[in-house]
Amino acid sequence: MTTWSSRGLRGSTLEEMINRTNEKYREGKLALIQKVPTPITPISIDKATRHITLAYFEQKSTVDYIGAVQGIPVCFDAKECTADTFPMHNIHEHQFAFMTEFEKQGGISFLILFFSHKNLLYYLKYEKLKEFYERMEQGGRKSFRLDELSPDYVIRPRNGILVPYLDNMQQDLEEREETA
Repeated sequence: MTTWSSRGLRGSTLEEMINRTNEKYREGKLALIQKVPTPITPISIDKATRHITLAYFEQKSTVDYIGAVQGIPVCFDAKECTADTFPMHNIHEHQFAFMTEFEKQGGISFLILFFSHKNLLYYLKYEKLKEFYERMEQGGRKSFRLDELSPDYVIRPRNGILVPYLDNMQQDLEEREETA
């Protein structure tokens, strides 16, 4: 049996946890969130297994997930990190630009981060992401540390839901209303 060491498999556990969460939210009529497929063009296909063995991305992807929660447009990306420091280069310029445009259209954008070495899920609000992004663009740190994040936005699995981000999204929305 071959062991996979592909960079492409990183985050697949997080993605599966989010997909299951989104199924639960859909079944409960709380949200309709879909995984955005990354468009690829196959170059080589193993004829025996019919698996793609080589491909290239047709275009830059935007975010991992998009949909609606109780009438609110939502988009988010999922990122995995193996240390207490998250490198900003993991958030591509086109992804940040898309999230910024989405926010300007009245939607809500965020990241779900998984600090795998601590088994910690985190909801990173768009405003905090923007703060880190602007700091980087102004020549500051090109990463952020776990201790720079508010413990209020730790995602805690509960009631059979693996990544219950709606609780944190509600908190985010309430804070937005307070500052508006």
